[in-house]
Parts: sequence; C-alpha cells; structure tokens
Amino acid sequence: MEVDNLKVDFINGKKITNAVKGVSFNLQKEKLAIVGESGSGKSTIGRAILKLHPSSAIITADKLQFKEVDLLNANDKMMHKIRGRRISMIMQDPKYSLNPLMRVGDQIAESYRQHNKISKSEAKRKVLDILDEVRIRDPQRVYHLYPHEVSGGQGQRIMIAMMLITEPEIIIADEPTSALDVSVRLQVLNMLDDLVKERGLGLIFISHDINLVRSFCDRVLVMYSGRIVESIPARELENAQHPYTKGLLDSLPDIDNKRERLPVLVRDPNWLVS
Repeated sequence: MEVDNLKVDFINGKKITNAVKGVSFNLQKEKLAIVGESGSGKSTIGRAILKLHPSSAIITADKLQFKEVDLLNANDKMMHKIRGRRISMIMQDPKYSLNPLMRVGDQIAESYRQHNKISKSEAKRKVLDILDEVRIRDPQRVYHLYPHEVSGGQGQRIMIAMMLITEPEIIIADEPTSALDVSVRLQVLNMLDDLVKERGLGLIFISHDINLVRSFCDRVLVMYSGRIVESIPARELENAQHPYTKGLLDSLPDIDNKRERLPVLVRDPNWLVS
C-alpha cells in the first residue's frame, strides 16, 4: 500500500476540523506501528483507508493505492469487495464490535459468506478451523456462545478470527490489546506475530503504547496533531530525533530506573507547522 499526502477533514456546520494533515507512508509485508496520543489521528487513518468515515468527512490524497486498486476513487461496489476481504480491520474492544444477539460462530461465518459462495455447513467447518488457528480451546463449544459468555481474551481472538477467515492481504489493528490484561495481551500479540509471518501479511498496528510497539513492530510512525513527525525502525526508537518522540519515551516509567516524578512532555507550537 502507498499513501501520499492523505488529508481527512470533518465538517460540522461551518466548523472544519483538520484531523489528518498530509500523511504519507508505504506498507510492505511488515508490522507497521502508528503511535501517538489520543486524538492524534491514528484511528482516523485506518478508517480513511477503508472509507469507514461518515459523509461529513472529506478525504483527499495525492495517492491512496492498494496494489492495483485506487482506494481514493474506488466506488461502493469495489470497496465492498476490498473491505473485510482483502483489507480487514480489528477493532479495539470486542464487546462493542460483536453483535450481542448472535452466536459468535454465526457472526464469523456470516463474515466469510459475505465474500464466498459457500453453504452454511461448509462455512461452519471453516469457522471451526480458524477458531483453532487463533488458539481458541474447544472451538465447537465456543462457536455456540454469545459475546457476553466469552472472556476478553477469547473475544479478541474471535474478532481476529473474523478478520482472518477471508484471508486478507492487509490487517489494520486498532488498539487490539488495550482492553486485555498483560498476560493475555502477550498471548494475543504472539499469535498475531505468528499469523503475520505465516501468511505474509501487511499489518498496520495502531497504538498509544510506545513500549509495546518497540518490541512487537518492525517500523514506527509517530503522530502528533494529525501529522507524522517521525518514521523510525522500532529497534532504533532509543535514537529518535524528534523532541515529541523523545518526550513520549522519557515519560514512560522504567522499573530499572526509578524516578520520583516522570517528566511532563512540553510541546512546541512549531511542531504544528513543521
């Protein structure tokens, strides 16, 4: 995927909010992180790629290209073929993203049957296979559960299974582990890592946790107020040059280097125009 000068503006009456201000990047078969504080525009980018914003959003770009598809000018019919089939998005919290009135297995099967002409029995077999692949114990039992009957970790695995069953080429993961405790988070990350490597996917990993992406991702885009202020390999984050990235790193607690008070990040107005 190639993104060049992407801008997203929201119109509310006479007020225009510039949410994303000229973002450019490319995605290969890698784990690409987009990090920054809440409101920096991270999730807005992911939703803009899939055209999930309301009609009040104005999306422009010099280029928004996914392989042979010009996403910027793709019509609804084309986006229906792309969305969920070739590019999938894992939402942040399964309890808000899963239908509470449907059994989880039926929801995954519905996702698969949207893009494949297949019988219900064949779809069920496919769902049981993908539940096993995302390390759900006893897939047959979990298939028939409702969302409120599964744990947070199971719910997130179910969301991942729903996005993977169509065998996409790109996954956009929007804070996929923020609602999980530390041990379950590591399990989900290890599973995602294995799946990305085995399937050769491109992963856009949206997060506010710079420590997490440092150990999990290959490359990091740091966002501030709708702009990318730094792009750096994850393993080289300690050598970051932009004062905002340095400020984020300095504000992290460190169990090996205790400090009485963590520093408060001081922002420079010039960052908004650079």
